[in-house]
Amino acid sequence: MMTAQLLSGKELATKKREQMKEKVKDLVEQHVTPGLAVILIGENPASQTYVRAKQKACADVGIYSRLIERPESISEEELLQEIDQLNDDPAIDGILVQLPLPNHITEQAVIERIAPEKDVDGFHPISIGKMMTGEETFLPCTPYGVVEMLKEAKLPLEGQHVVVIGRSNIVGKPVGQLLLNENATVTYCHSRTKDMRGLTTQADILIVAVGRPKFIKVDDVKDGAIVVDVGINRVDGKLCGDVDFDDVKEKASYLTPVPGGVGPMTITMLLENTIQSAQQRK
Repeated sequence: MMTAQLLSGKELATKKREQMKEKVKDLVEQHVTPGLAVILIGENPASQTYVRAKQKACADVGIYSRLIERPESISEEELLQEIDQLNDDPAIDGILVQLPLPNHITEQAVIERIAPEKDVDGFHPISIGKMMTGEETFLPCTPYGVVEMLKEAKLPLEGQHVVVIGRSNIVGKPVGQLLLNENATVTYCHSRTKDMRGLTTQADILIVAVGRPKFIKVDDVKDGAIVVDVGINRVDGKLCGDVDFDDVKEKASYLTPVPGGVGPMTITMLLENTIQSAQQRK
């Protein structure tokens, strides 16, 4: 009986951040300090936690971070003006508006207002378009982190059958596209998919991003598959993923834990994008 090897995002994130400290030091010596602005609207506790983690990570590698907190009552127009100011601010290389936003604000309008050269989240239609055509651009942080983890573990991507469960613009669609760019064969599954298990059991690499706790069980997975769990759910006060870890670990060859898997890589790739933006400014 095999037990899956852990794909630890935590370890890789630590290693990458050590390398980033050197990059930032070099930039600072050339009088360029990478700067990230984070806009946080309202009092969502999960968003506050994420933002704190992002700020701490910036401090760790030497990136200047500026937190802009605004009440939930802010109008869309005021928020867009806030973004305009940051677009024009030479001290800021990356702008991130923490999602989700209040209902009266159009998420797409906000994403499109961020200057593409400061779009370190990789959500702007121009960034997405460049990703689709394989051009150099800022890649969405979570999918970028997933691909980096697979590459770091020296796992084969070319010619592999990747099955992605979930089709969000933030994770599902872009992670499939990035793996297609690596010459994998990609299948997407979602809530309307017929015979999902028939597809997931064919996957060499299974990427799960549905937001449903322990959704994937051992019978959904092919022997020796690589399973990447992007989900973060809170059940009875404990964090768990979209994959039933204890069930699946006996069948997968590699498996990401939750927490400590994809999560730390998301923030790490955000830092990477911000440093890249600062290098372009220089």
